[in-house]
Amino acid sequence: MNEWLRHGTLNAVNELETLIDDWLTLPDVSERLELPINKVHSLLDERALVAVRIGERKIRCVPSEFLIDGHVLENLKGTVIVLSDAGYDDEEMLRWLFTADDSLPGRPIDALRAGRKREIRRRAQALAW
Repeated sequence: MNEWLRHGTLNAVNELETLIDDWLTLPDVSERLELPINKVHSLLDERALVAVRIGERKIRCVPSEFLIDGHVLENLKGTVIVLSDAGYDDEEMLRWLFTADDSLPGRPIDALRAGRKREIRRRAQALAW
């Protein structure tokens, strides 16, 4: 079996751990949002948040930049849905959101946090073509 295929997911997650500086466990998200943990799981099911398994123990974590002032980033859910419709899995979404793009300039997550959702969603929709 191809080495990349055998370790592709592991390498993708390791790359994300390097790309994204600050991660929150689901209990940490629950605490920051002042919500019960089952509501955090609902946010993941509804695609309002994205989590991946990181670290040696493969604990589900969310990038801390998905939260702002005690709330989930308002523009995130629609963008995640557009990326999902474009065929991106969770790791690919995170990589795209947190990788700098000279044409923005900056990272898509920073543009979303600045309220520039139309531009980011337009770019995300173009990924499907």
